[in-house]
Amino acid sequence: MSQIGKKPVFIPDDAEVQINGSEISVKGPKGSLSLTVDSIIGFKYDQDSRAVTFVPVNKTKDSKAKHGLYRSLFNNNVIGVTEGYTKILLIEGVGYRAALNGSNLELNIGFCDTKVIPIPDDITAELPKPIRIEISGIDKQKVGQVAADIRSVYPPEPYKGKGIRYHDEYVRRKVGKTFAAEGV
Repeated sequence: MSQIGKKPVFIPDDAEVQINGSEISVKGPKGSLSLTVDSIIGFKYDQDSRAVTFVPVNKTKDSKAKHGLYRSLFNNNVIGVTEGYTKILLIEGVGYRAALNGSNLELNIGFCDTKVIPIPDDITAELPKPIRIEISGIDKQKVGQVAADIRSVYPPEPYKGKGIRYHDEYVRRKVGKTFAAEGV
């Protein structure tokens, strides 16, 4: 059985859980999210300890594989509606910058035209500095996907380190060409 799947998901006091058949939804101060659980995974909500536990219905390979998955997905939903998720991107390069125009993010990053990336309604983008982009929301998957879409416009290159990178990402630098003046 999954080591992660065995752990119960504790629900904070400011969140509430609703179960409707195979759909489990959680509502918190930042919003609400729901998860449709596969029929090979069972779950139960204990009102006294405010914990949700997931159990495989049978001992098949598929149910063992999805046991920890659904527990992690629901735990991400609980964290999202109570605390939220944030990804921070940094823009490296001389003259490179970003700007918000309504619900669009405009990137001036060395191309001849400005790259425009639409930001979904349930995701917020903030620019404390023109070279720092903060993407936040309640859905971990959407926040990560929007950040990955922005990064994919110009990923960091290994020679000068220019491009868009995550704030905690280490860019491994390569040595460029060197001029050897031995035979001259």
